[in-house]
Amino acid sequence: VIAFIILALSFLFLQFKGRANLHAFEDWCGTSTAALRKNGHFPLYPHTRTTVKKLAVNPKWSNYGLRIFGYLHPHTDGEFSIAVSSEDNSEFWLSTDDSPLNVKLLAWVGKTGTEWAVPGEFDKYASQTSGPIKLSSQRRYFFEVLYVQDDKGTGHVEVAWKLLNQDFGFTIIDSKHISLYASMYRKTTHHFCSLSKSLLLSMPLVSSNFLKGVLADCSYKPSYTLKGVRVPRYQGIHMVRLSYIYPNDYTRLTHMESDETCIYQEHPNDKEVFPVRKRKSVFDDKKDFGFQRRRSVFDDNEDFGFRRRRSVRNDEEEFDAEADQKEVWPGLRNNPLFPDTYSRKHLREKEIEKNMPLQLDLKMSTPTAKVVTRGRMRKKRSEDKLQVINWNDTFQVSYQDLQALQSDQVNFGCNLVGNVQLSSSEALPLVKAFMDKLEAKHPGLFRLGRVINVVKRVDEVRGSRYLLELEVIDSSGKLLRLSQYIYNLNRSGRRRRRDTTVKELKPPPLLCNPMGFQWNPAATVHIIVPVKNQARWVQQLITEMERLFKETQDTNFNLIITDYSSSDMDVKKALEKSSLYDYLKLSGNFERSAGLQAGVDLVKEKHSIVFLCDLHLHFPSNIIDAIRTHCVEGYMAFAPVVMRLDCGAAPYDARGFWEVQGFGLLGIYKSDLEAVGGMNTKEFKDTWGGEDWELLDRILEGGLDVERIYLRNFYHNFHSKRGMWVT
Repeated sequence: VIAFIILALSFLFLQFKGRANLHAFEDWCGTSTAALRKNGHFPLYPHTRTTVKKLAVNPKWSNYGLRIFGYLHPHTDGEFSIAVSSEDNSEFWLSTDDSPLNVKLLAWVGKTGTEWAVPGEFDKYASQTSGPIKLSSQRRYFFEVLYVQDDKGTGHVEVAWKLLNQDFGFTIIDSKHISLYASMYRKTTHHFCSLSKSLLLSMPLVSSNFLKGVLADCSYKPSYTLKGVRVPRYQGIHMVRLSYIYPNDYTRLTHMESDETCIYQEHPNDKEVFPVRKRKSVFDDKKDFGFQRRRSVFDDNEDFGFRRRRSVRNDEEEFDAEADQKEVWPGLRNNPLFPDTYSRKHLREKEIEKNMPLQLDLKMSTPTAKVVTRGRMRKKRSEDKLQVINWNDTFQVSYQDLQALQSDQVNFGCNLVGNVQLSSSEALPLVKAFMDKLEAKHPGLFRLGRVINVVKRVDEVRGSRYLLELEVIDSSGKLLRLSQYIYNLNRSGRRRRRDTTVKELKPPPLLCNPMGFQWNPAATVHIIVPVKNQARWVQQLITEMERLFKETQDTNFNLIITDYSSSDMDVKKALEKSSLYDYLKLSGNFERSAGLQAGVDLVKEKHSIVFLCDLHLHFPSNIIDAIRTHCVEGYMAFAPVVMRLDCGAAPYDARGFWEVQGFGLLGIYKSDLEAVGGMNTKEFKDTWGGEDWELLDRILEGGLDVERIYLRNFYHNFHSKRGMWVT
């Protein structure tokens, strides 16, 4: 028996020997290993799983990351040094034994994404080579290589070793010294940072019985709804208005702004005093500055050990003062692209001229500068005397709430601005007026803790609608959530233009309860997602839904996946562990409209909410609550604005833009969706794109309002469209 066990183990060892695991994460931007770790699929769900026979690979591809791992088998006992080389950043990790839990970073090429080395170059950076490592030929050691390649070149990464004091050079670690790591699906922590839960989710609601009779009832008939009005094709997107938000939810993407004229708009009268200046990019003129695409190190089978990349000389490099003054840089003599290029001395003089500090001529208000040219000193505007800068000069400035000045009209050219802000001078008096009414109805029962959220929908004709989200404290000290829609009626029809010459007392708000317009906190939300052959993303969607349930403990939501016979995974089996799902298998080519409608048809309760959804999303913890709150049966649908992440960005390092033109993410009661005709499965049969705008047109024609809000922490993950929805 013992001999049989030994034989079986030997067979398994031979089966795994000679190869290492390789996982490829394709279509991912970045040049640093930190960028690879931002990938939502890293490390468990790569695009490709394969093996390699030695630790030196050249995929001949771009925009990808690699994870190579397995076991290292030293050929002898002794102290080794291990080195790594790669075109962009890479890391080599080695465990003290065969456990992945004990790995340590031993060697790496850069951390910032700008470092690189040619194949076989192991001494460019000190970090490329490890210190002495004691290894035993009787043991195996778990190792892991991480590597990232951007869109410049095709990339390479290799790992080599040498026995100290015996070997004179590094040699690539080949098949004789590696073996597979069998447990490829080990449990690993997620690389998403945890997002804090909404304060509202943890608080019980104030009973609706306490809110009855607080405000007088009034009919809710906004002037801007379009029931019975024909909306021209695809023009509904121009008729949707934004809601105002208090307090500032910081949905403005300030870290992505460069020349942001959406906020900083120039005014003709202000140009002479603190004008808005656009930062000029060196690429504005589209000249060739020498930043050319890097040539692949594998072109023409050249000997790369002796090939050196040339870099563009920058302004900070030191010029040789002893060099021949008439020497011209190679390639620049008589070059029409560089007509002002002469000798090194001339370039040095130009550099000094460029870097001379400007001195302000206070009389003419024009800058002057000392300029070095041909060894002589001359002065611009020499007739003017130099003046001393007045460092004590001050000026008057007033508070600028620029975002509060934005319009509620969607500007499709502005995808960084975020929600329109409601001023505190309007929100807080409104809250006080409501709390006064509540106190009058129930003396001493509730007091205001804090204002969590106020959402205003403007109606200039009849009055504005507000959603109040308040933290209140009852008489026992318990924190409760008060979430109520109220109406602030205009006192005399259309607003009259105010006479600014007469100071008038502002009348108290005329609050009332819009009859029928209240959200249902018990409504079930069905998230509907059609899929085909997107296994990694389907698995991530399931994980997202499990996270939402764990964080909210909300049992009144459901995931419906309509699967067009995916061949890359068993979707139904993957869903079996969860009780919050429905599954429908479809056949044929992928059709988004038909897939969504099939999911809607699975919902039997007409008074529940369907959320027409996409696959590649990261959801905020309050997504289900937000859908419920902003969907009102018979009156309003909800189309949240999602932030589309750039390639290489992640939810905890969000870089991208707001998808202001997309209306494909839509929450609506099933009864309302049926009333407007459901999804257009006839016209959008073989393609998708435009079905969301067409549905929006019909929703507006049906007299429904559409709430449009930029939702924090709601992300559309970057993904390649290569191979999507293959038939």
